[in-house]
Amino acid sequence: MEWLNPPATCTEGPDGLAVVTAGATDFWRETFYGFTRHSGHVLHHAVTGDFSAEVTVTGAYDTLYDQAGLMLIVSETHWIKCGVEVTDGRAVFSTVLTNGRSDWAVMPLPFAADRLRLRLTRHGDAVRVQVQDPAGGWIMARLGYLPDGPARVGIMACSPERAGFRAVFSDYTCGPAIPRALHEDH
Repeated sequence: MEWLNPPATCTEGPDGLAVVTAGATDFWRETFYGFTRHSGHVLHHAVTGDFSAEVTVTGAYDTLYDQAGLMLIVSETHWIKCGVEVTDGRAVFSTVLTNGRSDWAVMPLPFAADRLRLRLTRHGDAVRVQVQDPAGGWIMARLGYLPDGPARVGIMACSPERAGFRAVFSDYTCGPAIPRALHEDH
């Protein structure tokens, strides 16, 4: 795995990989704000074909837009990031899907956001994002389009409004895609 925009610090410990962000880091393209940012931290590896990537993430979510999770990058103009993000004073599950321009969707969580297991699955040109319910099962947060082809996937952390956001990633896996059925417990 290699870094796109290395973080301020990164240390491996018994709890996982701790990432501390640099300031003004984010991924966004044009919509609503009128700017483009491609400065967030992503530890990624190459992928082709269908796959599922999972990670457990914990974070000290505090400041507006603090975020940590998974990211799939096809190109600088085609990508998806997903995970926990602070907006309107609380941590929510967030996805930004970018096909030339970004769109942003948030989902309030019916459980604490401080420690979550996330999954991103690719089936051809379809990308599915899920979050694990601590009580069991997976909740689908997003199903969207990204062009098929070689890409990079991995862990992501950003903090557009400050430096020093700390997230810990553990139990990262990437392997064969889960079955395509949307309404099964996988």
